[in-house]
Amino acid sequence: MLLVTGCSEKESASKSAANASAETWVQPFKVDNAERWEKSTGYSNGNPFDCTWSADHIRFQQDSMQLKLTAEDSGQKLCSEYKTLDTYHYGKYEVRMKAAKSIGIVSSFFTYTGPSFGTAWDEIDIEFLGKDTNKVQLNYYTDGVGGHEKLVDLGFDASEDFHDYAFEWRADSIKWYIDGQLVHTATDNLPVTPGKIMMNLWNGTGVDEWLGHYDGESPITAEYQWMKFTPFEDESSAAAQS
Repeated sequence: MLLVTGCSEKESASKSAANASAETWVQPFKVDNAERWEKSTGYSNGNPFDCTWSADHIRFQQDSMQLKLTAEDSGQKLCSEYKTLDTYHYGKYEVRMKAAKSIGIVSSFFTYTGPSFGTAWDEIDIEFLGKDTNKVQLNYYTDGVGGHEKLVDLGFDASEDFHDYAFEWRADSIKWYIDGQLVHTATDNLPVTPGKIMMNLWNGTGVDEWLGHYDGESPITAEYQWMKFTPFEDESSAAAQS
C-alpha cells in the first residue's frame, strides 16, 4: 500500500519517461547513485504512514543499503524511502533484500505512480509485514483500485537472511517469484502506467488490523543488496494493439 503526497523539485525536473531505459541494468547498493535514485526526505505522506521520510536514515555499507526506522525521544518517527528519478514500464523487476521484523511496520520493493506525479495510481507490490516475516504480501493497484492482496508462505524467515524476490510485469499478466520460483500470477485489470521503482520502510497508523500496532521498537532496519530491471520492449506495442 502506498499513497505518495510529496514530490521534490528534483523529481519534477527528471524525465520520468516510460522509455527511460531500453536496456537491462543492475544497481548494486554499495553507494548512493544520485544520477538514477533519490532519497525521500523532509515530508510525511500522512495516514496510513505514521512517520516522516529522512534521507539520513538511508545508509550504504560495504555490500548493502540499509533503510532505517526510528522512534525519537520527541515522539517523532523517522522512516526511509529510496526511489528512481525516472519511470519504468513492462519488464522484470528483481531485488535481493532482507526484510525488517517488528509489529506495525512494512518493508517493501514496488513500482508506483499516482496523482502527485500527474498520473493515475498504478502500483505493483512486494511487501513484508513485520509482524510475520515468514510470509510476503503481493498486491497491485490499477487506477487506484486494489484489493488483490495475496499472502504467500515463504518457508523461511525473510528477516534472517537475504533472498531474491521479483515480478514480471507484462501487458497480460503479473508474475511474482521468490528465489526464482513462480508463486503467484495475476491477469485481471492490470496496471498500465509506467512507475518509479521504490523501496521503503515505514510504520503505520490506523491500520492495526493489517499491520498490528507499532510499539515504538527502535531502530529497525531493512537491507538491500542489489536490484535489476530487464525491459520487455515488445509488451508496450502489444498492449497498444489490444
